[in-house]
Amino acid sequence: MAQLNCIIILISIASCVLAEELYNDQYDHIDVNNILSNDKLRNQYINCYMETEPCLTADAKFFRDMASEAFQTKCKKCTEKQKEMMDTVVDWYAQNKPDEWQKIVAKSLEDMKKKNAGQ
Repeated sequence: MAQLNCIIILISIASCVLAEELYNDQYDHIDVNNILSNDKLRNQYINCYMETEPCLTADAKFFRDMASEAFQTKCKKCTEKQKEMMDTVVDWYAQNKPDEWQKIVAKSLEDMKKKNAGQ
């Protein structure tokens, strides 16, 4: 009986570890290619992320709030669609706007340092 209890406890612990909470999927329908190809939209999103201008949409704010962690953890909490979107954004900026990409990376690192210092 004691052995059965141990097995049940181990399974419960493993389930908790494996059941990583994912980011909300309510914005998974966003067409990231449309945003990247539109200078005005792209700049609105990047300025929101960089906190140089207010976020004009709820999805831009959501992206700003989760992006640094997602970049740093290789999208550990991302849905499959969010992983695809993040890969698209990373590839696009690395290829088309490498200077801006370096600023995004620096901001991401800064955000994670602040977050880790607060814990």
